[in-house]
Amino acid sequence: MLPDSTFFITGPTASGKSALAIALAEHVGGEIVNADAFQLYAGMDLLTAKPAPAELARVPHHLYGVIPLTEACDAQRYHALALPAINDIAARGRVPIVVGGSGLYLKALTHGLSPLPAASPQIRARFQQLSPGEKIVWLLQRDPEAATTVNLRNPRYVERALEICLLSGRPQSGLRRSFEQIEPKVNGVILTWDREMLYRRINQRTLDMFAAGLVAEVGALGPLSPTAEKAIGVREVREHLAGRVSQADTLAAIQQSTRRYAKRQNTWFRRERCFQTICLDSLPAAEYALSHLLELFPCLRPSSPSAPSSSI
Repeated sequence: MLPDSTFFITGPTASGKSALAIALAEHVGGEIVNADAFQLYAGMDLLTAKPAPAELARVPHHLYGVIPLTEACDAQRYHALALPAINDIAARGRVPIVVGGSGLYLKALTHGLSPLPAASPQIRARFQQLSPGEKIVWLLQRDPEAATTVNLRNPRYVERALEICLLSGRPQSGLRRSFEQIEPKVNGVILTWDREMLYRRINQRTLDMFAAGLVAEVGALGPLSPTAEKAIGVREVREHLAGRVSQADTLAAIQQSTRRYAKRQNTWFRRERCFQTICLDSLPAAEYALSHLLELFPCLRPSSPSAPSSSI
């Protein structure tokens, strides 16, 4: 269970979450807990837009770069890492500030872990004997609502939905709906921007990443887990390093993939009703939003001074 003092700062990539979180932590005596699925990994600092060393030094940060690139991660593992860190921060009289844009990881904290059954290697092995069309037919026989609730063009989504039906003996759409209708009592905000302004921020940040040495960072990566290799930019830069794509086209591809990811994040966060929304547009995120946070949330008040702990 989350401490009442926990505060969430969420929103799409490049929306200024980290800067606002640092400003808030300095003001209220807080410590930051990462909720970005890829910033959990060690060795992808530029690729994942991890806060710079100077930013990390301003206030204690937790769960940045703590998982080896060869290990997989999911919402359950994240929950097991994040909840003890949050509870420890609160127990020391500090304010836990959870920052990130990975919807499933955030939901694992706000709603608790989903009651959906865990993956079954045996069932997934059986799926290999079925064509994509057969899996869709099998799913719709067990859950007709899946035609509108599952992206049937994505084989991974189809397999997971079918797996849930087979393991639970119930339509997966009903199980998911019951879980998603939980209304947790949490404090937090979603940062939003005008779409074109957000896209310009994404494009510029990608340029900055390349200038800082992104290609060299990706080139130095060794084997990656199935989770880590999904980070935007890994596939694109490796194609460039193999000589198949120019650097200019690689840059454009990463910008486009990131914009699409931001669009998916915005769609996700529009469904999350437990957070309030702050629209930033072209104003400086940290300076503009901090005063609004303090107005919106009287619970955000400076705690008594205490020595910051070392980061996890």
